[in-house]
Amino acid sequence: MAAESQGFKTGYFGELVAFEENNFWFRSRNRLIFWALQKYFPNAEKFLEIGCGTGFVLSGIEKAFPHLTLYGSEIFSAGLAYAARRLNKAELYQMDARKIPFENEFDVIGAFDVLEHVEDDVVVLQQMHQALCSGGGLLVTVPQHPILWSHLDEYACHVQRYTKKELRSKVVQAGFELERITSFVSLLLPFMAASRVRTRWAKNDPLAGLKLGNLTNSLMEKALDMERALICKDISLPLGGSLLLVGRKK
Repeated sequence: MAAESQGFKTGYFGELVAFEENNFWFRSRNRLIFWALQKYFPNAEKFLEIGCGTGFVLSGIEKAFPHLTLYGSEIFSAGLAYAARRLNKAELYQMDARKIPFENEFDVIGAFDVLEHVEDDVVVLQQMHQALCSGGGLLVTVPQHPILWSHLDEYACHVQRYTKKELRSKVVQAGFELERITSFVSLLLPFMAASRVRTRWAKNDPLAGLKLGNLTNSLMEKALDMERALICKDISLPLGGSLLLVGRKK
């Protein structure tokens, strides 16, 4: 399955490990995920992350929610090797998200910047629906705004960027009820858009957005902390570089 998959390049896992712990975007996204998990699914007991990669999100959940029984899946065993070193108690599976071998098993399933790598994204959502218990929860993040498409998306092996309407439609099509959808990375959207436009004309280092000075990284993290505070007050942001969606199995 891994050999046939075009959704990622295994060499990227080592690059991610070098940046995730300190980069503003990964750290801020984790805090948003933890907040959503606590707010919408406080009674969850079993959590599965689809496409867990190096285990950065799952290791954070392990620390923030010690009561949860955790599971992670990844089609690439190279990613699972990194995840295994980060995690203490999660069960890890090599698994194709289009063929999830579980039914009515988990209380919450998360897929964080995974769907955009898969042509059959509705199939993945349907499989997640099947694997959830009745009333179980869905947490998804994806890149937003097709107009922001650039060679950085190509480098990351993205198939698409989503509109809010499209993501909502696909989640409902898969059988979920929508509980919340909001943009994030909103305050930094003008800078992101300018960067994407610039790279269309002069392709630069795809990892430049991760190689930030300490001051720049800190200021960007504080900006995302500010917008998360708005999201926590039930203010759904209309525009942003990414989308967070919360759904529930009927």
